Amino acid sequence: MTTGELRAPPRDRPWVPVDPIGGVLADLRIRGTFYCRAEVTAPWGLEMPSFDGCMSFHVVTEGGCVLEVDGVRSVLGPGDLALVPHGRGHLLRSDPGARIAGRADVLPQHYLGEHYSVLRLDGGGARTGLVCGVVQPDRPGAAHLLGLLPPVLHVDGRDAARGGWLPVLLGVIADEARHDRPGAEAVVTRLADVVVIQAVRGWLDTAATGPGWLRALRDPQVGRAVAQLHRDPGTAWTLTRLAREARMSRSSFAARFTELAGEPAMHYVARWRMHLATVALADGARVGELARHLGYESEAAFSRAYKRVVGVPPVTATRRDAGLTEPPAAAGAAD
Repeated sequence: MTTGELRAPPRDRPWVPVDPIGGVLADLRIRGTFYCRAEVTAPWGLEMPSFDGCMSFHVVTEGGCVLEVDGVRSVLGPGDLALVPHGRGHLLRSDPGARIAGRADVLPQHYLGEHYSVLRLDGGGARTGLVCGVVQPDRPGAAHLLGLLPPVLHVDGRDAARGGWLPVLLGVIADEARHDRPGAEAVVTRLADVVVIQAVRGWLDTAATGPGWLRALRDPQVGRAVAQLHRDPGTAWTLTRLAREARMSRSSFAARFTELAGEPAMHYVARWRMHLATVALADGARVGELARHLGYESEAAFSRAYKRVVGVPPVTATRRDAGLTEPPAAAGAAD
């Protein structure tokens, strides 16, 4: 190929990202949103209920507050973003001792539209402004990543302001939600995608993760093999072939992978394939088509592998939210 010549993308999957971290982030999709603009003065306190399968985020537009998740407190200042990714109930208040007025979803508030409200609490003291959102990620696509996230992702507003992204996004979200124009829900949902992805990307840039596939992906040698597996899951992967991609001996690669990821390499191969299969099944893919795409000799072989890893047959998992966030105890080597 001569210099500057463009190569055609792969015919079967031209959208497969070259950047493996980018591919992980591409799995994050938002399916539903609700926004609340809170205008409160101290002392004040709000209970945010648990929402199974949802994320909550809070941005301080003015003043400050304390966020408490599972007894752990985070102090939020002007411009800070806090993402609570696991649907846990949590508290927001002006200070740790402030009385909780009630659940935010049942307190009286002014609804500007079906998906946007304004909540006001007047304690007579210092003023705080918040933009709060409840978003529902597409769990089959995001489960591989969401299981690794900490209870709270805290984005410092000063860092976000230097990057310029958070104030701009919030301004557009507020404008769309306030005026409730045609298509506003679609616009706000897409912007929520970006808010969540930016928060997660910030965590990926700085997190010192423990054993897990993300740590393996970052390793200079093992990461090459993991990235290649992500790009081409249907290859007939063996431990020897993965080690060759990493330019390591078979035994060194096996030990290093297990140390980094917390599970054997071939367990991960099977689990990654079934993660992709779960996403595809939720989108209506056919079992036979998936078996061929993921490198299985027959539909029966694929179905056995899927049931071993996920715990249910692929037919049962169609249109079903099946998460693969933790290494299944029954997972074995790929067929």
